Amino acid sequence: MKIGFIGCGNMGGALIKAAAKSLDAGDIYVYDRCSEKAAALENAVGVISSAEEKVITDTKYIFLGVKPQVLGKAIAEIKDTLKDRKERFVVVSMAAGVKISTITSLFGFDLPVIRIMPNTPVSVGEGMILYDFNSLVSDDEKEDFLKILSGAGKLDYLPEHLIDAGCALSGCGPAFVDLFAEALSDAGVKCGLPRDKALLYAAQTLLGASKLIIETKTHPAVLKDAVCSPGGSTIAGVHSLEANGFRGDVIDAVCAAFEKTKELG
Repeated sequence: MKIGFIGCGNMGGALIKAAAKSLDAGDIYVYDRCSEKAAALENAVGVISSAEEKVITDTKYIFLGVKPQVLGKAIAEIKDTLKDRKERFVVVSMAAGVKISTITSLFGFDLPVIRIMPNTPVSVGEGMILYDFNSLVSDDEKEDFLKILSGAGKLDYLPEHLIDAGCALSGCGPAFVDLFAEALSDAGVKCGLPRDKALLYAAQTLLGASKLIIETKTHPAVLKDAVCSPGGSTIAGVHSLEANGFRGDVIDAVCAAFEKTKELG
């Protein structure tokens, strides 16, 4: 099973690294206008840096790793070759905000399309990938798709009308978490910790707290209450966060990302 990537920026590169965990890297063909990016992945992961034509003629699953602003141009360059192609293929799009119907319209003919919304932690096997597909994708192809990205983390089917909301949360969320991690480590430094230790403690705390939510299936409010001893230091910190609008700011950030995602589409 050969797969191809057109575009290997931050998100495309992260997915390539994830796919290389479940497939032979030699079966992954990568094209990018910036040949240095593809070459770097070839050196780092063992994938094949190739011409765009080889990606669209020799692979079964074609991942479009381009931004929504240039998706139309990218499709225009490959649609005629794909329309004439005899072998079956599936297009996988990760363009934020762009619906499957829009992708089909840009191609100008019916074709199997899977729409995904990944996030950057897929590169270390702890990502979140939301996906939907049109009726032309077969059950076997759905299974292949899940196998290809099995090393990426968690994959969850989500009806397309909800994917933009999911994008705002899990797609944009890593940046918000990174800001929080940086702020936590800055606070540790202010309190006297060395920078490397403060960053380690912040990152591991976020990792552990997240794992606790997932594995125990306990609501985060319950877990938060369990740490807040009466008159203790944790509740003092929680009070400070609430007084400064922490939760409201987080909600506003996700909603702002949601509106921008819809705008991109």
